[in-house]
Amino acid sequence: MRILALLLLASPAIAQTPPFQPVATISEIMVAITLPYSDALLYIERNPPKNDRDWELLQMQALMLAESGNLLMVKGRAKNQGLWMKNARLLVEAGAAAVKAARAKDMQAVLALNDQIVSSCITCHTQFRPRNRQER
Repeated sequence: MRILALLLLASPAIAQTPPFQPVATISEIMVAITLPYSDALLYIERNPPKNDRDWELLQMQALMLAESGNLLMVKGRAKNQGLWMKNARLLVEAGAAAVKAARAKDMQAVLALNDQIVSSCITCHTQFRPRNRQER
């Protein structure tokens, strides 16, 4: 009976433990994911998609950009629940909009997202890395 009681008491604590373990730092996420995938979208005119495969690649890059915002919201990385989360959501929203534009193979829609992508970066860097603001 004691074992059952201990299991019942321990189960909420076990259920609250996230099944993931952050490995990369915020800087590593920025360098490895956010920056290269945002560049793929921001500089799309340098090498525009020419076929279905290119559009699929761009869609995957947009997905990774959106997911990098989610990675920044993981407990242990999130600086706070206010501005940090709001700024990370801006990145997710910009990436999700880029996914939609790439799925539609809409070059103008991708280009129209440049300001939203850059703004999400600058807004966050202004707040949390004022000496290292991202200016494009």
